[in-house]
Amino acid sequence: MGELDRVLGGGAVKGSLVLVGGSPGIGKSTLMLQICKELGGFAKVLYVSGEESTRQLKMRARRLQVESQNLFVLSETCLGDVLNCVENENPDVLIIDSIQTLYNEELDSPAGGVGQVKDCTMALMQLAKGQGITIFVIGHVNKEGSIAGPKVLEHMVDCVLYFEGDQHMSYRILRAAKNRFGATNEIGVFEMLDSGLKEVENPSEMLLSGRPKDAPGTCVTCAMEGARPILAEVQALIAPSAGSKPLRSSNGFDYSRASMLLAVLEKRGSLKLSQCDAYLNIIGGLTLEDPAADLAAVVAIASSYLDKPVPNDMAAIGEVGLSGEVRSISHLEQRLSEIERLGFTKCIVPANRIREIKDLSRLALFPVDNIGQALKLLAQS
Repeated sequence: MGELDRVLGGGAVKGSLVLVGGSPGIGKSTLMLQICKELGGFAKVLYVSGEESTRQLKMRARRLQVESQNLFVLSETCLGDVLNCVENENPDVLIIDSIQTLYNEELDSPAGGVGQVKDCTMALMQLAKGQGITIFVIGHVNKEGSIAGPKVLEHMVDCVLYFEGDQHMSYRILRAAKNRFGATNEIGVFEMLDSGLKEVENPSEMLLSGRPKDAPGTCVTCAMEGARPILAEVQALIAPSAGSKPLRSSNGFDYSRASMLLAVLEKRGSLKLSQCDAYLNIIGGLTLEDPAADLAAVVAIASSYLDKPVPNDMAAIGEVGLSGEVRSISHLEQRLSEIERLGFTKCIVPANRIREIKDLSRLALFPVDNIGQALKLLAQS
């Protein structure tokens, strides 16, 4: 499973403890059961479920077409019984679904409490390090991400993976928050289908599908997720405020950074945004932390305010400073190659890096020093 291997840094390390976190129903159990099919080809796998019976697991495995002679399932919640089964079966890979259902009978606290979760995870860590068993642990996250969630276990495990996405959308994003054996800035993209999770090898096309044409308030940028360039659509909506205090909302884009860009546009771009409601959204459930998305957000906000559509074949990449300057970014040529590959013919880029860029046959570059020049390009397009 290439997308999972990418996030793990090439694959799971023998004797490691991997925590897979996410909100309930997002697809963590489906992902873990699907990797059993691959692991069963060369390793003995024990799948312990405290949430489903063996009959339910078999039904789900049939739906996902997971079949292996090396896959063993156990429906159990008592830690002592699980450890005894591991001693008897001696598996190479152990999957616990989920850590909230596991309990140590020697403790008085109920299953799912912080004490039980920490104690059970410590026992599993000793098992992984002592016997060289690779262990995957599923942990549910509540809205605060705290009580009995992965946040209290991050310091104990080798790798923390978060499975993100909207339950009402079919796409899921897997990212590493901690990884002792690889990078933490890679992401894996999956699509949830009736037959299980399908890998999305080209997430840029997925994130741009359904993009409106000739609509104000939308601009495409290219963000780096690890070594992978991904095109994302930044949408903005600027509307007159009905109250004395304008509303501000940001989804998939850092709220503080969005507020800063609105202030820069008002001060340096002469756009009267202080009395307008502003909404910023990243399509596809993606969260952009790359500062290279600043310029696209500025162009999208200005496009919505001026009611001037951005050309469908134009993208924008660059970091914006407080004085309105457009600063250089890393991996510029790699980003531009991805933009050109997906059919874009124009791109707004930082002017101070233009000399270093090799000529691209189908992509015209528009260098800008500040957001004022970018707004002039928008007005002329």
